[in-house]
Amino acid sequence: MPHVIAVAGKGGVGKTTVCGLIIQHLCKEGKSPVLAVDADSNSNLNEVLGVEAKQTLGEIREKMKKAASLQSEIPSTVSKDVYAEKEVFAALTEEDDFDLLVMGRSQGQGCYCFVNGLLQRQIMSIQDNYPYMVVDNEAGMEHISRGLLPHIDTMILVSDCSRRGIQAAGRIAELVEEMDLRPEQMGLIVNRAPNGEMNEGTAEEVKNQNLNLLGVIPADDQVYEFDCDGKAIVDIPEDAPIRKALNDIIAKLNL
Repeated sequence: MPHVIAVAGKGGVGKTTVCGLIIQHLCKEGKSPVLAVDADSNSNLNEVLGVEAKQTLGEIREKMKKAASLQSEIPSTVSKDVYAEKEVFAALTEEDDFDLLVMGRSQGQGCYCFVNGLLQRQIMSIQDNYPYMVVDNEAGMEHISRGLLPHIDTMILVSDCSRRGIQAAGRIAELVEEMDLRPEQMGLIVNRAPNGEMNEGTAEEVKNQNLNLLGVIPADDQVYEFDCDGKAIVDIPEDAPIRKALNDIIAKLNL
């Protein structure tokens, strides 16, 4: 079983950037291959990593559901499990040190339980090929709640410096408890802090939400410039403030 690192937070707090840099750090430390999973409805982890994404599992679900209802697409001589396996492997974007799988959403109406079950089995069949799986989640963690992704070993909550962001992280922590996910470790990263410091109000809200603060990442103009120029965030210079702060946080997690 891989060590599963899940990253979650409300939209716009920079969790995908954090996720991409964690994946890169693991690869540089020789802990590859890493399975990177983009489970956010606003899929853009591939842009942070600087790769082209293939079809999503949401698109595969639509194709398989249509094929099941119309008796088309899937040849009669091919089992649905074999077909699902082929599609999952085709959806993997393979790089030297990591592979990327984009979850996506199902857009059609009706129940997807049968197709989800097929895909779940195929994901479980490939996950043992990776020592680490890093999952970029939306706040609701839809794919984990539906059972498409495995257990969580390390849960990282990401927020900006706003009280609303911290409160959203607190709600995600409550969701983790409600879902009985039981990660071995869970903590909060406060991102984009001016001068790398939280103000008193934000620090107070972290305590109110009973969150374990892993560290604070400073606002970094280089990240903003790379994003505006369409450059992969993982190509940011090694001396960038965000890298030092995140490396210190990762050291605390002992990944």
